Amino acid sequence: VIEDINKIPFFLPAWVKARVLPVVPHLFGATVFRETNFLFACYVYLWERLIPRVFRNCRFAVISPSTREDLVRRGIDEKKIDVVLCGLDHKTYRRLDGVTRYETPTIVHFGRMRKYKSIDVVIEAFARIRRELPDAKLLIVGDGPARANLVKLVARLQLGESVEFTGVISTQDLVEVLNRCHLFLNASPKEGWGLTVVEANACGLPVVASDRPGLRDSVLNGRTGYLVAYGDAQAFAARALELLGNRETWEQMSAAGTEWARSLTWEKTAAEMEEIFLREMD
Repeated sequence: VIEDINKIPFFLPAWVKARVLPVVPHLFGATVFRETNFLFACYVYLWERLIPRVFRNCRFAVISPSTREDLVRRGIDEKKIDVVLCGLDHKTYRRLDGVTRYETPTIVHFGRMRKYKSIDVVIEAFARIRRELPDAKLLIVGDGPARANLVKLVARLQLGESVEFTGVISTQDLVEVLNRCHLFLNASPKEGWGLTVVEANACGLPVVASDRPGLRDSVLNGRTGYLVAYGDAQAFAARALELLGNRETWEQMSAAGTEWARSLTWEKTAAEMEEIFLREMD
């Protein structure tokens, strides 16, 4: 039986006699307190802490080295954890023929607008970038419960029309946006893997991201982008300006990012997972 442990576990080993294979994208841990009220956060946090006890006789499949390290810190034997990296839809996320970058420096953030994603740090970094590049633009793609507060932050920083909230757009339109922008910023404190990073890379975008779990795995620091201290808007701005101001470095990271993304396929992921399934059924 496969149990997808995504935030809240079902603890199937306590209920079924068959062998259970937990597949773990990532666990919230203390990050949950950034997102929701204290009582519900405690519920999720404490529920996760039971995982080592209930799943002690199981092997695990996880999507990144960071998730493996998280489980090890919680008491799971490292030898019982297999890492299988996520693939990428290369037919969708790719460089588009004939599509050129915007004439003005344009930064993009895309994904769910949740409080814990720290999109406010992206906006604060952009405010600093604008001091050096007054014509720079920021596109924020997506929607979610944090949007209202982010709009207020843009107004408070007097960024005006230099920041555009596009709302939810089609995947096709998103890919075109990624092909037209120059840089992707991801300030999240924790990811299971960081799929948005490699989606951006596949479209030729270098990345500046938090040096935190998941993003440490999906960003090849110094090759496909830069990792900076979480929450440090000044560091985000400095690295962004470095990339936007050096065409040679930008092109090298753009090419390296595209190559890195190309190495991640769902066929490879499926083959590795099939091997694990067959072993567990043996």
